[in-house]
Amino acid sequence: MNEKQKNQIEEKINNEVEETTKKITKYKELSQPIAPENSIGRVSRMDAINNKSVVEAALREAQEKLLKLLEIQKKVTLKDFGLCTKCKNEIPFGRLIFRPESQLCVHCAK
Repeated sequence: MNEKQKNQIEEKINNEVEETTKKITKYKELSQPIAPENSIGRVSRMDAINNKSVVEAALREAQEKLLKLLEIQKKVTLKDFGLCTKCKNEIPFGRLIFRPESQLCVHCAK
């Protein structure tokens, strides 16, 4: 991996951290408890509870992604960045741009 590619990946990671942080804030707002005194119908309340569960799952996923991004952000400057942690082969540049938190090559990730 050349220096230009490494810089592109670092920029992508920084953008992903920023976007994921914004998503987490939004999901936290959307997953607030549903007050029982709100006069919405029974079906609407069930729908709201279901939607809240979906948002909470998205929140957990975004939080996990942020942790992985922050971890990989620290490793970008290391000389072995971009190498699969399992087989030590180079992770394709396209995979790192698409999913910068990847630490495994496509073969090992299966």
